[in-house]
Amino acid sequence: MEAMRHASTFLLPSSVETADVLSSPAYALVVLNQPLPRFAPLLWERAKLRVCADGGANRLFDGMPELFPDKDPGEVRFKYKPDAIKGDLDSIRAEVKDYYSDLGVKIVDESQDQETTDLHKCVDFIRDYTPILEKSNLHILVVGALGGRFDHEIGNINVLYYFSNMRIILLSDDCLIYLLPKTHRHEIYIESSVEGPHCGLIPVGTSSASTTTTGLQWDLTETGMHFGGLVSTSNIVREEKVTVHSDTDLLWTISIRKSS
Repeated sequence: MEAMRHASTFLLPSSVETADVLSSPAYALVVLNQPLPRFAPLLWERAKLRVCADGGANRLFDGMPELFPDKDPGEVRFKYKPDAIKGDLDSIRAEVKDYYSDLGVKIVDESQDQETTDLHKCVDFIRDYTPILEKSNLHILVVGALGGRFDHEIGNINVLYYFSNMRIILLSDDCLIYLLPKTHRHEIYIESSVEGPHCGLIPVGTSSASTTTTGLQWDLTETGMHFGGLVSTSNIVREEKVTVHSDTDLLWTISIRKSS
């Protein structure tokens, strides 16, 4: 079975040299309607395409100047303008919509589609926008995906499963989450300066009859997991590389370190 490699190099300062584990990923950024994490500007610089999901435009408009308190808010907003705003547009404030529209930002109203979430709509947009040659190494970073209403969080996690053939990382100030598809064995390279040590492997929707790991404080050996039984939460990373092999899709989550 082919190995899929993962690394949170997008959280490292741009000045830090890293091993080419993922062969220079192409990043896209989605901003959802929750407070921006402290590292949002770093992710912005990494991304080639930046999309706000409806009310995420409010968060960008209000929150990015707060991350640069010594700079003029207007200059910050102009520098950090998205490439597109997409969704049902029921949350974006009128003045925010007008501001970005005047700057030439593409605004896509999909209020006719009530079957998919705003994140789903943004992932569709990014997938269609991305050149074919970059799709195989595309990583979509989603900020504001965690926290707030629980049904929104579950909707965002559902997007990971719906687009299981794409690499989508949900981020908050405290942790990140992504899917480990059962079609591959997984090698997770830990960036210990910015993430860990707390982590978890969680089966959602389907029980695991057999999961095996290395590199954790409490490794699993052909272990079954299901809700109502064993679920590997509050585990701890012990090595620079964690491996996971499971008979079902699993969510991987790891804590993000606070700046010292």
